Amino acid sequence: MLRVLSILIFLLAPSGVFAAQAPTRFISDDVYTYIHGGPGTEFRILGSIEAGQPITLLDNTDGDFTQIIDHKGREGWVLTSLVTDQPSFRERFPEMEAQLKQANDQLNKITQNTDNTEEYLILANEKVTELNAALTIAVKQRDEAELKVQQGVDNRRYQMWQQGGLIGGMGALIGIILVYLPRPQRRKNSRWM
Repeated sequence: MLRVLSILIFLLAPSGVFAAQAPTRFISDDVYTYIHGGPGTEFRILGSIEAGQPITLLDNTDGDFTQIIDHKGREGWVLTSLVTDQPSFRERFPEMEAQLKQANDQLNKITQNTDNTEEYLILANEKVTELNAALTIAVKQRDEAELKVQQGVDNRRYQMWQQGGLIGGMGALIGIILVYLPRPQRRKNSRWM
């Protein structure tokens, strides 16, 4: 009894109740198709579906036709070959356009950053050149100062040697002169005696 009741409920329930759980599909972009009242072209045409419109796929297939519910809520049949699981270009185009704009914006930022980086690199290279020139001048000045200090030390040593030699020479000359000077003679004490 319970089985009979469930079969009756299943048969009497509108197919739209079960359609909410069915996967969403789309009519492919390269067609304009008619929705028929049954699974074949001999059935009445209920209307048309533009390419790319979303549809709800029902689990009924008969030959080359599949049962669907279109975007206007009409239930009917279309050729199975015209149903695809890919969104249409109509739906993908705005998203792709937004992605392209985002990619272009990122590319412009990268290009701008690259230009700024090139400018910074040029300025940094100029600064390095200036600093290298200043370093070369500072090294030259240091070498000249070290040379002057060394020359001053050498001159001071030379002067000390010169003064020492002069003092030594004068001392020797005085010594020689003193040796040859006549000595005073001693007076004899006998004279008074």
